[in-house]
Amino acid sequence: MLMDNQTVAVAEALQPFVCGGMSAMFASACIHPVDLVKVRIQLTGQGSKGATPSPIKIVSDIVKAEGVTGLYSGLTAALTRQATYGTARIGLHRAFSNKLEEINGGSSIPFYMKAISGLCSGAIAVCIGTPFDVALVRMQNDGSRPVSERRGYKNVFNALSRIASEEGVVSLWRGLAPNILRGMSMNVGMMACYDEAKEAILKITKDPDPKRPSLQTKLGSAAVAGFCCAFLSLPFDLVKSRLQNMKMDPTTNRMPYTGLADCFVKITKQEGPLAFWKGFTAYYVRCAPHSMIILLTIETITTAYKDFFKIEDDPSKLVMAGRFTSTGTVHSHGSDASIKSSADDDEADE
Repeated sequence: MLMDNQTVAVAEALQPFVCGGMSAMFASACIHPVDLVKVRIQLTGQGSKGATPSPIKIVSDIVKAEGVTGLYSGLTAALTRQATYGTARIGLHRAFSNKLEEINGGSSIPFYMKAISGLCSGAIAVCIGTPFDVALVRMQNDGSRPVSERRGYKNVFNALSRIASEEGVVSLWRGLAPNILRGMSMNVGMMACYDEAKEAILKITKDPDPKRPSLQTKLGSAAVAGFCCAFLSLPFDLVKSRLQNMKMDPTTNRMPYTGLADCFVKITKQEGPLAFWKGFTAYYVRCAPHSMIILLTIETITTAYKDFFKIEDDPSKLVMAGRFTSTGTVHSHGSDASIKSSADDDEADE
């Protein structure tokens, strides 16, 4: 298949966005049932200190009431969210990092620049993807409501349309603040823990070249960093889910929470501080594999994309297209994609 120069140039510019988005969508499709269980746990027992059902009990109840397909409720919203949020997060992070490396004369950028790139790209991506996140949370939890109280969204586009018309366009960005804080706390967890975990695991795996750790070391480090990431970000994720799913009380004509601070205060008073870590197991099982799947698929997707569009890197350009994840920084050299471990590796998830 012949490609003209303009087509190749456009394809090359879109490469980090397309390949990053596709890998993020694939990862979300794989872990969607776990994410659904996490949301159901977070939204169970609001306003009380009752026992939280186990993930196995949640899965069992879903299969009995909704069938196996119930585990994939809201999948269209999850994929659309990653097509926007995931694409923007990974693509912008790579674009910002490349530009910063150019400004830095082609040399590797310092830690603070990587952190700024990750935080800015994450914040912009959250603003773009929050409407789909609102639809996702509601569609995932709808099956747990009494039939008379279900919203009954047909798909993500029906959900977005109804939310905008019934509650106002602003409601599509409900939970934006905790969503941004969630992303920032995930970054902190990754940046603080990934390198320390890698150093400890290298003593066990005894890789010959610590600067190019094995996949086993990367995945182990990601698992440890993912734990820290999940622990720090789960309170914000829970508040986000509560705000995005809340519905006006027909008796009082008031929402359960007036905003971020009110939600934090009420959960603490009514359910206790430990309620912020409801569904931790499901959340962790969602976070770590999501990053690992992206790591394992983005190379294959990028190589296939470059082969299809006949993209060749300019040898004169030493700036590497890097995407920081919890498991390493992916760089592209010509048609080969390699994974460079760095002491400054950061943000994973989703």
